[in-house]
Amino acid sequence: MAEIHATAVVDPGASIASSVEIGPYSIVGPDVTLHDGVVLKSHVVVDGRTNVGEGTAIFPFASIGAPPQDLKYAGEASELVIGKNNTIREHVTMSPGTAGGNMLTSIGNDNLIMIGVHIGHDCEIGNNTVLANNAAIGGHVTIEDHAIMGAMSAVHQFVRIGHHAIIGGLSAVVWDVIPYGSVNGDRAGLMGLNLVGLKRRGFSREEIHTMRAAYRLLFAEAGTLSERASEVAEKYSDNKAVMEIVDFISSDSTRSVCLPKSGTAA
Repeated sequence: MAEIHATAVVDPGASIASSVEIGPYSIVGPDVTLHDGVVLKSHVVVDGRTNVGEGTAIFPFASIGAPPQDLKYAGEASELVIGKNNTIREHVTMSPGTAGGNMLTSIGNDNLIMIGVHIGHDCEIGNNTVLANNAAIGGHVTIEDHAIMGAMSAVHQFVRIGHHAIIGGLSAVVWDVIPYGSVNGDRAGLMGLNLVGLKRRGFSREEIHTMRAAYRLLFAEAGTLSERASEVAEKYSDNKAVMEIVDFISSDSTRSVCLPKSGTAA
């Protein structure tokens, strides 16, 4: 049977697994689902059509599933789906999707979402990401697996952050960030590859050397980015990581690609 503190307010319509722990003064709405091992520490509000996956821990004063901060939102039956084994720290805010997006905000598995992070409506957060203190994620943003957002960084709506990318603290990201990229500044410019992250995740010296060579060719001064991407794709067609960067650049997006140093659009 779920362990629910006497001061918590849990709507009878909520679906609560038997091993859930709900701490003091927490509030759980009628359309909420909490799976096995979910822990609401205390003073947590989970509302809306929110589904929280197994083993996720939510810390005090987080607001999860409240209506999105979108003036066009008209009460549509959108959802917030949170995966397994996430750590959601104090004062985090997450909103469900909207009719202007996919009607869904989704959070993957094994993410560390630190104090004060805001995740806007219709966002898609992957797995094993780290969103540091007070990072602000605008609506319709995609953050892929293993990406890291520095403290007090901000991401413009509709931007994509590629997997294994790292965003420096206090950065304002207004353009798409390539997989494995490292960006910093206002407005954030591409500083190179996330070399520390690549080493930590087991990429060999040879693999990193190849990626750096491809990066230099991809962001050379001659030609257009599209032309250079085609050249890189032809030269490194058998390199999975390089082709992931090329495919990211070539895919459809409402935002342009973040470029080195200047941070201007391609």
